[in-house]
Parts: sequence; C-alpha cells; structure tokens
Amino acid sequence: MYPESDYLLLSGLQHLRFCPRQCALIHIEQQWSENFFTAAGRVQHEKVHGATAESRKAVKTERNLKIASALLGVTGCTDAVEFYSDGKIIPIEYKHGKPKENTCDEVQLCAQVICLEEMLCRTIDEGALFYFKIRRRIPVPITDELRKETIELAERFHRFVADGKTPAAVYSKKCESCSFIDECFPESAGKNKSAVNYIRGRLRQTVSALDE
Repeated sequence: MYPESDYLLLSGLQHLRFCPRQCALIHIEQQWSENFFTAAGRVQHEKVHGATAESRKAVKTERNLKIASALLGVTGCTDAVEFYSDGKIIPIEYKHGKPKENTCDEVQLCAQVICLEEMLCRTIDEGALFYFKIRRRIPVPITDELRKETIELAERFHRFVADGKTPAAVYSKKCESCSFIDECFPESAGKNKSAVNYIRGRLRQTVSALDE
C-alpha cells in the first residue's frame, strides 16, 4: 500500500506500457507535446468529461469521477462510469484512435477498476473501451491475469519514476503517431543514425508535403 504523498498519475501506467521513453518525458522530465492525435483526443475527452450525469432505463452514467488506489499508488479521473440498477458497475475509457497491439489501454482501464473497487467496496468484473476512430465500444473482462499485469506495472511505474532516468529512444511504427516524435528523435537511434540525419529527413518530409 502506498501513502497518498506517493501517488502518481494513473495515466502513467498507460504511458509506461505504451512506451517507457514517452512515460519518462511526461512523468519524469515533466514535458508535454501536442499533435493532431493528442489534440483530437483532448477535445473528445473534454466533451465526455463536460457532459452531465445521465440516467436512462436501469443505468446511471457518471462522468469525470476522481479516483485513487492505495494498492496501486495512483490517482486520476474516469471518463465515464455506468451504474446499473442490478448493482453492476462498468467504467468506460474513451480513446481517440483504434485498438492497440499491446495491453496499454486495458491496463489503464483495469487500474480504474481497482480504484473504484477500493473506493466503493464492490467487485467489478468488466469495463469497456470506446474507440472514436472505429466508433466501437469493446467490452474488456477484468481477468486475474489483467489485474496481475496492472499491479506489477504500477510497482514498476513507481520504481521507474523514483529512478529518474529517461530511456534511450527505440524507433517503431507507433512512433509516427506519438506527439513527442520531434523531441524524441526515435529515428536517430541505431547504427549509422544521428540526430542530424533525423532532422534532415524530417525537413525533407516537410518540404515534400508543401510541394504536393
């Protein structure tokens, strides 16, 4: 269990699972960079958070609830939580893009579940992810395996932040949609690559786009 003074942002679990370097830039170096994807996501989240609580047939939806977990040592806000008349509770996390290849979104959702379970003294066995790009809501079973992964990732997150070191850049396809691509220089990592060559390549891409 973590004291409140050691709580970290819940969103950091998603950042760490997605990319340790991105996580370090945000949560250790306190940087933030915005591109089209993050701007669109921010606007979509603001719409979700700004909506008032709503009730319809056997379900009430609460938005922007502040949550925390002593077990994970994290705090944050939900996008939406559905409370059903039969006692079922389903948190919903909204994402701008589409489902990812790893479990970074599922881990973030599971962390919200663990927070709600601690605060409400209830067991929650399902959440949901809504992806704006595909306009689909995907049910996510909160399995023992997902809980274990989330708890272990939270422990790793606390060690990661305490260590205070930013990992080297490692380029992959997901870098193209990351808002930190211009600060991170991921394409300069590796043999026979340099930041200068990376910048030249980015400038060529920009000039080509202007010529089209």
